[in-house]
Amino acid sequence: MATGSSWAWKPIARDALLARAYHSCDVVRGKLLLFGGLKSGEPKEPPLGDMVAFDPTLLTAETVAPNGGYQRSHHDTAVLADRWLCVVGGWDGAHRVSAVCCWDTERGLWERWAEGPSNDPPVGLSSHTCTKVSEHELRVVGREGGLRTQRRFASIYTLRVNPATKTYWYKEEESRTASRAGHSAMLLRNAGGYQLVVFGGRDSSDCEVAGRWGKGKIHVESIHAPKLTEQLSRLVGSENGSRQAPKGLRHQSCTVVGPFAVAFGGETLTRGRDTICNYLYVYDTRCSPPSWFCFPCSDRGQKRVGHRTCLWNDKLYLVGGFGPDGKTPCPEICVLEIP
Repeated sequence: MATGSSWAWKPIARDALLARAYHSCDVVRGKLLLFGGLKSGEPKEPPLGDMVAFDPTLLTAETVAPNGGYQRSHHDTAVLADRWLCVVGGWDGAHRVSAVCCWDTERGLWERWAEGPSNDPPVGLSSHTCTKVSEHELRVVGREGGLRTQRRFASIYTLRVNPATKTYWYKEEESRTASRAGHSAMLLRNAGGYQLVVFGGRDSSDCEVAGRWGKGKIHVESIHAPKLTEQLSRLVGSENGSRQAPKGLRHQSCTVVGPFAVAFGGETLTRGRDTICNYLYVYDTRCSPPSWFCFPCSDRGQKRVGHRTCLWNDKLYLVGGFGPDGKTPCPEICVLEIP
């Protein structure tokens, strides 16, 4: 067990199918679906194209789609109607792509969606974020570009999706953020409605707003997690953490839990050696302005980069990622424990 002063990652299962990094992990119909990613840190290693389902009740993993078809790493995903796993952009082994493909969990097959008539897609996207706004609208934040050239800022796109017609179309928004890659996005509730806040992916601790919506404009069900919310409240109220924002982090994980956002691990841009991290950060939106709290960890074995965290049934799961050396994938799945 990885222990901090007041929190712990408790391993609950271990399976070679889970050993990957720069993958996606989403809850669909009560199971955690892992797609794509990398098996090693070798630059020429092609990304995976398999789909693995982890059952948090039985603590078992199984392959539901074999390796092949669509191969992606450094992509992002959104779940539509608790049925379609919508895969947006990423690295396919040769190019940074912006295309959208979907796994239909009901039919158990891949669907390649077509571009709509007004589609204005990015040249390519990887290490971007894709946040669900409604069943038909996603917000994508990322640095557009191909292999040789990339913009010096991050673009913001509205991505409209239609499962009925299996089409999608991008629209670039006028606003932009600073250049970011490997950042996180948090859809947070405030007095006026919602705002999408991005952080990380660059050598700073700045947060930027990448979207604002009034009440009634966001159609995403918030996940009920009363026990974990109470535990996080107790954690930030303790004297075990410091008021410190994550600075210069990329490829960390981040999950919103009630009025909090929980970030973990990642790679720091502030050091030349020993760059993989294992700190837990909690963003508390109950105060104005919101505050970051940092909680250290003494267990080097729990350093992670390119991993994912996923909230289900009042538990926060840590899935995959490369370990302390930045190139060996972790086969464990863990649950956050706050005594």
